[in-house]
Amino acid sequence: MSLVELIGQADERGLAASGLACLDRCVPLLGGDDEILRPLWAGLADDAGAAEWGERLEQVRGKLGGDGEFGADDGEPGLAGSGSGASSGSGDSHGSGEDEAVLLARRMLAAAPVERSAAGVRAWADACSVAALQIHRLLDPLKDAGDSVDARREGRTEGMSPLVAAELRRQITVLELLAGHGPAGLRPALEVSTEGRRVLRAVVSRRSRRRG
Repeated sequence: MSLVELIGQADERGLAASGLACLDRCVPLLGGDDEILRPLWAGLADDAGAAEWGERLEQVRGKLGGDGEFGADDGEPGLAGSGSGASSGSGDSHGSGEDEAVLLARRMLAAAPVERSAAGVRAWADACSVAALQIHRLLDPLKDAGDSVDARREGRTEGMSPLVAAELRRQITVLELLAGHGPAGLRPALEVSTEGRRVLRAVVSRRSRRRG
């Protein structure tokens, strides 16, 4: 089943976990520590956590400096620049790729719905999926041969670059875990996301050292 199909079939908890996992893996671009999103993860474990989602989200935005810097007029929920018309290769040596990746990560945070409704998190999860794949495409030192990340989400995976392929696998795995195990799938989904965050942090660190 393609990533697009999995998102289309996911329930509210699965969608929220999918969007949150995409954001979690991109935290290194926002300067956050590894625990910054844990309160939001914890709130997905039971239905009562939905009422506290908005408050916890605003706390995270305050800590990461994402409290309204990019609003609905700047791409939400589609996260302008992250769709099929976005830049197609890896970032250049002058850091413009990383600058765009940071912008996309900030828009992911800014676009998160304060109310954790099924409709709101579905749009956010879908936009985060595209943005996270585009971020990995921008930061991958090897060129992704596809025309767009949309093709990857639809199952056309020929010629994927390593970072994009790994991110696609993680997105699919998170949705499958939540679909198959419900709340019990949250812990392994968090582990998958933690692994991806470490990979992206290492990529960002290597790029920083090369610039230095």
